[in-house]
Amino acid sequence: MGIDFDLLHKVKGLIECPEPDKDIRRFDANLRLFPPFLDNDVCPITIKNTLLQSCYLRNTEWACGVAVYTGNETKLGMTRGVPEPKLTAVDAMIDKLTGAIFVFQLVVVMVLGVAGNIWKDTEARKLWYVEYPTKGPWYELLVIPLRFELLCSIMIPISIKVSLDLVKGLYAKFIDWDNKMVDQETSTPAHAANTAISEDLGQVEYILTDKTGTLTENQMIFKRCCISGTFYGNEIGDALKDEDLVNAVATRSPDVIHFLTVMAICNTVVPIQRQNGTILYKAQSQDEEALVHAAAGLHMVFVKKNGNVLDINFNASVIQYEVLDTLEFTSDRKRMSVVVKDCQSGKLFLLSKGADEAILPCASTGQQTRTFSEAVEQYSQLGLRTLCLAWRELEEDEYQEWSLMFKEANSALVDRDWRIAEVCQRLEHHLQILGVAAIEDRLQDGVPETIETLRKAGINFWMLTGDKQNTAIQIALSCNFVSPEPKGQLLLINGKTGDEVRQSLERVLLTMRITSSEPKDVAFVIDGWALEIALKHHHKAFMELALLSKTAICCRVTPSQKAQLVELLKSCEYRTLAIGDGGNDVRMIQQAHIGVGISGREGLQAARAADYSIGKFRFLKRLILVHGRYSYNRTAFLSQYSFYKSLLICFIQIFFSLISGVSGTSLFNSVSLMAYNVFYTSVPVLVNVLDKDLSERTVMQHPQILFYCQAGRLLNPSTFAGWFGRSLFHAIVVFVICIHSYAFEKSEMEELSMVVLSGCIWLQAFVVALETNSFTILQHLAIWGNLVAFYVINWIVSALPSSGMYTIMFRLCRQPSYWITMFLIVVAGMGPVLALKYFRYTYRPSKINILRQAERLGGPILSLGNIEPQSRAFEKEVSPLSISQPKSRSPVYEPLLSDSPNAIRRSFGPGAPFDFFQSQSRLSSSYARNCKDN
Repeated sequence: MGIDFDLLHKVKGLIECPEPDKDIRRFDANLRLFPPFLDNDVCPITIKNTLLQSCYLRNTEWACGVAVYTGNETKLGMTRGVPEPKLTAVDAMIDKLTGAIFVFQLVVVMVLGVAGNIWKDTEARKLWYVEYPTKGPWYELLVIPLRFELLCSIMIPISIKVSLDLVKGLYAKFIDWDNKMVDQETSTPAHAANTAISEDLGQVEYILTDKTGTLTENQMIFKRCCISGTFYGNEIGDALKDEDLVNAVATRSPDVIHFLTVMAICNTVVPIQRQNGTILYKAQSQDEEALVHAAAGLHMVFVKKNGNVLDINFNASVIQYEVLDTLEFTSDRKRMSVVVKDCQSGKLFLLSKGADEAILPCASTGQQTRTFSEAVEQYSQLGLRTLCLAWRELEEDEYQEWSLMFKEANSALVDRDWRIAEVCQRLEHHLQILGVAAIEDRLQDGVPETIETLRKAGINFWMLTGDKQNTAIQIALSCNFVSPEPKGQLLLINGKTGDEVRQSLERVLLTMRITSSEPKDVAFVIDGWALEIALKHHHKAFMELALLSKTAICCRVTPSQKAQLVELLKSCEYRTLAIGDGGNDVRMIQQAHIGVGISGREGLQAARAADYSIGKFRFLKRLILVHGRYSYNRTAFLSQYSFYKSLLICFIQIFFSLISGVSGTSLFNSVSLMAYNVFYTSVPVLVNVLDKDLSERTVMQHPQILFYCQAGRLLNPSTFAGWFGRSLFHAIVVFVICIHSYAFEKSEMEELSMVVLSGCIWLQAFVVALETNSFTILQHLAIWGNLVAFYVINWIVSALPSSGMYTIMFRLCRQPSYWITMFLIVVAGMGPVLALKYFRYTYRPSKINILRQAERLGGPILSLGNIEPQSRAFEKEVSPLSISQPKSRSPVYEPLLSDSPNAIRRSFGPGAPFDFFQSQSRLSSSYARNCKDN
């Protein structure tokens, strides 16, 4: 419909549209223009000719339109909202530890409150100087417990959330500033959109990845084709360089010309003439762009598009076609067609292209399609993407009758998509199959190495793609997703009915159980149809399969199925990472614990919806192994240290109350407590964001050490118990030494408080220094400079007569006993800690300690032994299938429960340079999880 620019301001009409909704993928409405333009004729409006809020105009300088929805009623406005926050595993553990401390705090408050009331009634009233009244108010019993509640309130460090948010923001900036994660081709840096989940990167167990544009370049190249049973292109050269095809074009072979015509016209490509005379093609799909470029390379050049009229230049002669209707591609139809009219002859043609299962069944009666099916199979085995091309001539009466139905379906306000698909089916039949086009989508650089490294780190991979099964399998083999025979084995799950899928699922599960104890790389392959049946009718069985498998290839899956698979693994208590590059990956990315988007050729939809965006897949290795691991290590130390410093000062308060009549009296004033938490103990630990236990090079060379993060070895109830015990021990040391060094006279209470606080600050400095692995100038300044700042601040405060601490620090610093007390506190407090650390480092070193020692010595590592797993029980109930098997211990659990030191070696076999690394492939895999029946 064309309207002159001068008449636009006179347009009057009516738009029939549904109620506002948030579905950005569809908009079914009608436009009725009033005379003098059109006499109440209906013009369908779809999402294709609708501009959404915040869209950018391309290929045009301006556009005229009418606003249908405004404000919060726009589709973007209705989808806008507060996203569900993602809780990391570290945050969940901190919440559990906080709950445990809170229960401990309540117990301490109740016990000391009762003890204080008992002492008051039995002893305090006998002491004349205490001056307790004989009869107090009704709430007197609550006074002492409330005092202890105030004393113990610092047991849970409120500042931990602020500190964590601060350092997590720095973790995100480290990712943004990492020059090694900048894609040099497009100058695209890595970006962290979510600053709260960096430590979860170090605990990833499953990566679910798209294929096209994520593992591959999404830069399509026309490689081979089969036209009317003749194959063009081979290992030596592409089809465009095949002399037989070039000769067929030169001799104007009808089938070849028709094939090239479909390639050039059946698309949504927009040609743009450049100033130098060349043509730039703008396409929504990389497949279409590759086909149009290939047709141009064979002299069928798409040169101009003026409205619905297309100009095709073939061997210096211009052929014009008028596009009458476009039958758009959908994921359900899996094909696209256009109805065109040859402007010279007036004939009507239907041109179609799509997947083989969508085109070949529509072939005309009597046409043999076996050759085309074999071509599709052959090209798929080579890892090429395939498209079948077809056409047929239409009669004028047939088209006019169909066009009315198509227009009516496009104007429907209810079930428009279903009605359009039904009408399209009425025309797309009795097609003449012209041939098969094969397009190559090359792997990105570094993809096989990245997947191999991350698999060594104990991370399992699932490929979720919309491509054909054979194409996906070939890509999986080429990028180290699964090993070829005999090291690897692929198990297919097929079927179109519930019974077929159930039988196939049972067979694969039985094979998985049998081969689970063998050193074999087993993966299952399933298509979208069978996956839908399995998730709907055999959900528990498929969940068991997910527990047993480390690798999966899911083909022909929809965006919703990708999100369902992510949710399935999340329900199994796995930490998941989803990575993709297109809009069809957004749901999967948002559903996973961590979403990573690639800024690729399909736009920025995935990158904008993701928690992290990177330029290429290979940067995922550094994102996980370096940034993820460092973030987890630093967060684990910071969180436990925050509890430690709060428990230390709280225990000292409790000990002081025990010798002061259990009265709940505070040893420290409020200013000292505030300064302790905000200034004296926060600065040194915040600089821990620069700490590195191992160099980046060592981490990348030995990715298996990521298991410590995956298993939560650095932050769990056991490690927290160690910090809890350390705080209790240090509190005893500080309090006992200070009490024996200073008398309990009233004039010296402030001095005792300052001596105790000084002892805590000295211990904090040495604790942070002991736990720091790599020192920089900034860390030295933060640790020891903070200690100096403590004395400078207190000297200044002591110089103020109104401060309540007048001359205290000056008098203490002049006393030798003060410095002897500090020395004794440090020696007595850090001596046992150093001895225990030396014993572990020398006689029971961890694998990280061995690598650290090797870094310092610069020598090779011959063997690191085995890591003992910490299997996590899977509490979700999974019902067994109908396969009758005795309830016995699965073979894979035998080495876990065996006392033999060679059990792991017997189960998984030797062969890796480090036994510790070889065993890791099992430790963090799904085999290490126990089902409820085990």
